[in-house]
Amino acid sequence: MSQLEAPADLRPLTALRFGAAIWVALFAFWPDLDVGFMPNLVAKGYLGVELFFVLSGFILCHVYLAAHGEKRFSYGSFLWARIARVYPLHIATLIGVGALAFGAVAAGLSINGNILSWAALPANLLMVHAWGFAPVAGWNHPSWSISAEWFAYLCFPAFAFVAWRLRERPIAAVIGAVAFLVALYFVFQMLAGFPLTEATILWGALRIVPCFALGCALYLMHRKIRLPRPGWIAAGVAAAIAVAGSLQAPDALIVPLCGALIVALASLPNARAGWLASKPAVYLGEISYSVYMVVVPWKLLAVNAASKLTGGGEKLQLFVWLAVFLTLPLVAAVSYHLVEFPARRALRDLAKRRAERAKARTGGPQLA
Repeated sequence: MSQLEAPADLRPLTALRFGAAIWVALFAFWPDLDVGFMPNLVAKGYLGVELFFVLSGFILCHVYLAAHGEKRFSYGSFLWARIARVYPLHIATLIGVGALAFGAVAAGLSINGNILSWAALPANLLMVHAWGFAPVAGWNHPSWSISAEWFAYLCFPAFAFVAWRLRERPIAAVIGAVAFLVALYFVFQMLAGFPLTEATILWGALRIVPCFALGCALYLMHRKIRLPRPGWIAAGVAAAIAVAGSLQAPDALIVPLCGALIVALASLPNARAGWLASKPAVYLGEISYSVYMVVVPWKLLAVNAASKLTGGGEKLQLFVWLAVFLTLPLVAAVSYHLVEFPARRALRDLAKRRAERAKARTGGPQLA
């Protein structure tokens, strides 16, 4: 089939990012709820990170693959845009967790000693703490996935090189990516003794590789094949993910299903996406990175405060837990508007001004 023109703004995928972040947040907050059990689908919430990883490969190919293949790609500009996207909030939440931990120690409360690990701080600052360079999972632990993303960003030219050469064979690319993912999951668990999908500080950089490759391959398929009734397909795949998660299906099955959901939603025109393309849904997607990154600081602050205010034990009653959990997007919105968005804009404006000055020096009009 002829190559299709992809929409510039894939709003349903922006909304999907919020779903992935909330899945991870449910997994993180559920142990604080006084119910005595965890639904299987919630227990699979760590796979929200895999969904992010696959989506990252898909979106970066959507934005940059053609430029890379046509030799219009600027690696430096690409990395600067990625740093502007992730680094300011990473540093802000690291400082926030550190401040909360120091406050807890000053108040005589006990904390996990790894949180304030000075040995792990340099790797965290350099975003290489999921590459095997951090001795413990210190500071803002979810940021291990940002370190893994940074690894994928640095390796993006290699992913793009392969994807560009397979652009006319998308089905083969997807089959190869799925086979690679399944094989790596099997071999890793056999050798390491635990699933790759549970790797964080140790082997976190490897964890993103099969997912990112799958996202790149799925983008090729999206560009070549038009799905009939993508909305119905997306609903069916979402239901399949829910059933598979509830039945504790292997991660090697659920992750490709997450990829199928991405393709279906990407094929759904914004005009027919309904609430997925609405301003509230897109806004929630835009703050999804903040949602993910403030999980630990908000949990440290809110769960402890709620437990003391209610006079309860370590577990929270349902309505108290709901109040804490449902406030998470509000906290994320504050961090988005105070840190993430203005810092990203400032760094990108800085790059733009530098490019304009360089252009003026080399290509601007010369004075007599």
